[in-house]
Amino acid sequence: MRLELLFEMHADLRAPTPIGPGPYGTRLIFDVTGGSVAGPRLRGRVLPSGGDWLLVRPDAYGLLDVRAAVETEDGAFVYAQYYGVLEMSPRVQRLLASGGRSEYGEFYFVTQPRFETGDPRHAWLNAVMAVGEGRLLPNAVEYRVYHALPG
Repeated sequence: MRLELLFEMHADLRAPTPIGPGPYGTRLIFDVTGGSVAGPRLRGRVLPSGGDWLLVRPDAYGLLDVRAAVETEDGAFVYAQYYGVLEMSPRVQRLLASGGRSEYGEFYFVTQPRFETGDPRHAWLNAVMAVGEGRLLPNAVEYRVYHALPG
């Protein structure tokens, strides 16, 4: 398998809504307020209609459940949904609380995006298996998203 960069995504986030501890862990909801997508295969803006329903498990890993909508630069709309895993080390918890910045690969932060669109110009996205790596920024998150291709 080889990985080909699809795009980099920047998503601006509101401060989390702390749902608090529940039967499965501690839930935080981050609303997406906008952002951008830029890469060799896709360019556009992240619409202010998504969010991340993060569940922090007792074993110090967070489960991402993210939904987002993108308007491409040529006017198509793409729905993105991804699950992922975020290592919730003490450093990551401090970054989330203080609005700090991390780098790619600094800790485990991996996603598996899926895409949906009805626009024939971007219908190829409906069959893409993707993997992403993330990093934290003040009031934002960024991802590098790759298309998983054969051999």
